[in-house]
Amino acid sequence: MVKKHISRIYTGLIFFFLYAPIFILILFSFNEKKNLTKISGFTLKWYFELFKDRQIMQAIYYTFIIAIIASIIATIIGTLAAIGLHNRKKSKRKTALLTINKIPMMSPDIVTAIALMSFFIYINQKFSFFELGFGTLLIAHITFNIPYVILSVMPKLKQMPLNTVEAAMDLGASQFYAFRKVVLPEIFPGIITGLLIAFTMSIDDFVISFFTTGHGISNISILVFSSARVGINPKINALSTLLFITVMFLLILINKRTKKV
Repeated sequence: MVKKHISRIYTGLIFFFLYAPIFILILFSFNEKKNLTKISGFTLKWYFELFKDRQIMQAIYYTFIIAIIASIIATIIGTLAAIGLHNRKKSKRKTALLTINKIPMMSPDIVTAIALMSFFIYINQKFSFFELGFGTLLIAHITFNIPYVILSVMPKLKQMPLNTVEAAMDLGASQFYAFRKVVLPEIFPGIITGLLIAFTMSIDDFVISFFTTGHGISNISILVFSSARVGINPKINALSTLLFITVMFLLILINKRTKKV
């Protein structure tokens, strides 16, 4: 009984320290003044100001357009790569490829960021057509998202019954039809998980984005970093609140859909 109470207290403290800062941020997004220590009144003006701020709206646009495109492309490439790796026979080469896939996730973001930035600068100096900007930021996001998709799809491939594709082909199905009707439904939850992880990682990323973007192209994380150097802007609190509510809404929808399935 005592252990159960201690466990509940411990769990409660973990959730408190995780979510207390978020709820404080939400609270001060409705504060009338720019004071972060005292509530001086309730207002929605920071939310109206948020949508009037051209710089913030531009950052939101770039954040979501890059996240959507990068997550879709990374999911397609990662899924095909996972299938290719799964179909390979066990060998040292397969083990090496799986290890290489994990390296970008284990390495610090700053290493990946500097490596990609150096590569883009080298290509630009060599061929003079690859300047840092939207294209390099998109490629960088696709690159660091692919390993997460592969690791999301691989477990579903391993759970798939053996020789199901061969059985379908023996019954007259073409290779593509067998993939569409047998493999794809089995690994679809892993694909959706990989897509959501890639989308979330893309929205959340700062370090790699900071080193691979160009002039005039910034996402929300870069904008928040730039704003924080001159003081916390209540409009950023409002933006963070809207992002948090959006994520919570999507999680509730996904959980309901999963229960129905």
